[in-house]
Amino acid sequence: MVTIHTSDQLLPELMDIARLFPEAGDMEIAHEVYPAAGDSGMNVENRFCCEKAEKVYIDSVEGEEVRALRDRFAVVKRYAKLAFYKFLSEICGRELPWGSITGIRPTRLAYRQLAAGGDFRTLLRKLGVSEANTELVGRVIEGQKGIRERKEGNADLYVSLPFCPTKCDYCSFITAPIDKTKKFIPAYLDALQKELDGIDRYWKNLRAVYVGGGTPFALDAEDLKRVFEMIEPLRANGCEYTVEAGRPDVFSEEKLDLCKEYGVTRICINAQSFSDATLQAIGRKHTRKQLYEAFEMAKPYGFLVNCDLIAGLADERAEDFEKSLTEAIGLAPQNITVHTLCLKKGAKLKEETERLQDGCLAEMIALSREMLTQAGYEPYYLYRQKYMAGAHENVGWTKKGCASVYNIDVMEETTDNVAVGANAISKKVFLEEDRIERLGAPKDLTTYLAGVDKLVKERETLFLDQPKQEETV
Repeated sequence: MVTIHTSDQLLPELMDIARLFPEAGDMEIAHEVYPAAGDSGMNVENRFCCEKAEKVYIDSVEGEEVRALRDRFAVVKRYAKLAFYKFLSEICGRELPWGSITGIRPTRLAYRQLAAGGDFRTLLRKLGVSEANTELVGRVIEGQKGIRERKEGNADLYVSLPFCPTKCDYCSFITAPIDKTKKFIPAYLDALQKELDGIDRYWKNLRAVYVGGGTPFALDAEDLKRVFEMIEPLRANGCEYTVEAGRPDVFSEEKLDLCKEYGVTRICINAQSFSDATLQAIGRKHTRKQLYEAFEMAKPYGFLVNCDLIAGLADERAEDFEKSLTEAIGLAPQNITVHTLCLKKGAKLKEETERLQDGCLAEMIALSREMLTQAGYEPYYLYRQKYMAGAHENVGWTKKGCASVYNIDVMEETTDNVAVGANAISKKVFLEEDRIERLGAPKDLTTYLAGVDKLVKERETLFLDQPKQEETV
């Protein structure tokens, strides 16, 4: 790994860039930065020196960009990262699709630049973002019109059901096969009841409910019904209601009947791949045929359906991924989410692999954009994660008029998220102060169950009191 001699404040930012270039090896790099006030903005000079090269980068920053960041040191950090990206890109001989952007929400930069009166496309190009990804951001912003909303009192409710039939190799959640965790379900549902009692005090307008996991349909119908009964009085306004039904091997008409009875408006069928060989390789216990059966079973209920695919699974080639895309499009779900495989801490894949190879990923991503666009889908949210293969992104695609309110709210972080259950993260958004505070629940089931009373009190403090500032949005 690269060693960087720089200030303590800039070191984490520059290390984020260094991780994108593992081929840089163990070189030592010295860095100095010289910011100065300009006529209406700032000038930032960065100098990098190593045994292979010595470079100076000077950037002139316009006033609207400084206003968008609100903090002059934030400008210094942004342009130190950009200069270091250019330095390593020149040494290693390759460019990355998102340039020097290491944050998980590229649209955040665009919205801030627009709010400050600037042109986000010019900014993204300046930061080294490819033309294709700059255009993607513009399409996502267009797809969010009429749905994205910054308004005090808005909230979404997330209910975590961390139970799965099996654990996939790429999954980082603290889950185990349900035959090993089933004994916790009665106590877990009691804990959820404690968390949900009176929770509607924390919002004025509930925009969406999302029941996720895990695989919620892994629960028996009786237990799933109890969860729906807890949620029902909280959703009096009839807002969007999503259940992550998950894998087809736990589908049943009884569970779909319950969803319909309790007002669920959309479900997720998480295919990941339509290749039996790939499904077996990643630890899934269902087949391509069962995916088709799940779609067919859900059809009469009229739910909006989201289907997930992952680019880069197992040893798939571009043509393998193209087949999965073709089959997913042929089933005509209202939403298709294309994820890029990511090495997540706690996943079996992370333990076995140090770094994911880009391989055919760029071709897979390009195929997904071309094929989904031709099929009438538009991108409406995107986000990135650390350690993604090829430094790519995850994109949600939707047919016209079918975008998920919850997904936009969560990805853009414009709305409070009141989250209950193990591994759930509540977020309080302070719009006027432009900051977010978070409260994470324990991941481990026994730790969560033992601490649920304390968690309820901490959430009350987060949403009803005024906590101190900790993080800028």
